[in-house]
Amino acid sequence: MDIRVFDNMDDLTQSFTDWLAERLTEKEYLTISLSGGSTPKRLFDHWASLPQGEIDWTKIKFFWGDERCVPPENEESNYKMTKDHLFNFVSVPEKNIFRIQGENEVEAEAERYATVLEQELESKNGTPVFDIMMLGMGDDGHTASIFPHEIALWESNRNCVAATHPESGQKRVSVTGKVINAARHVVFLVTGENKAEKIGEIVRQPNKAEKKYPAALVQPDSGNLTWFMDNKAAKLLKSSV
Repeated sequence: MDIRVFDNMDDLTQSFTDWLAERLTEKEYLTISLSGGSTPKRLFDHWASLPQGEIDWTKIKFFWGDERCVPPENEESNYKMTKDHLFNFVSVPEKNIFRIQGENEVEAEAERYATVLEQELESKNGTPVFDIMMLGMGDDGHTASIFPHEIALWESNRNCVAATHPESGQKRVSVTGKVINAARHVVFLVTGENKAEKIGEIVRQPNKAEKKYPAALVQPDSGNLTWFMDNKAAKLLKSSV
């Protein structure tokens, strides 16, 4: 894995933006799966502030790796967060946005979105392939909406599954491990000292960690796994980075 550590969020977001711009030179258009959370919010704010034309947003098709089962105008919606912090400020064609419809019944929406991925993405061995899979990690080691108590969902042969938050019981739609690991590039964006312990385990003791934490099961077939972290999240890696 490629581990990149930054002193502050400004440096992290600029580095990831430069990385994205490089990927845009490689293909006619990119498919990207977005994540929710505070770190992507800061990234989207940065993207929204870029000079017009610096990123050609018409060349990117946007999807999501997971979504809470709430309507799109709900404050908990990953789609709403992206809309409020990015889409309202940049020229993304509506036809390039493929949201998970959190207002639908969870099992039905997992099936519907799985079909969307099959129709809109290239595939390899029957599995949809994103150009970029953007992930976050919770301080419990979850990623997308695959939580440790439902780690078996990672191995599902489906593209998308219904998942449940361990504390709130909230239903969510999430892509599965096979879709995550099929992506051409998988990128973790992780910040905060509360993530440091799990990151230390995942990097230093991967065989143990993958039995406990879905994030440790992110092992893309392409080998292209990049971690963008601040120094707080990476504080236990100082001797190994």
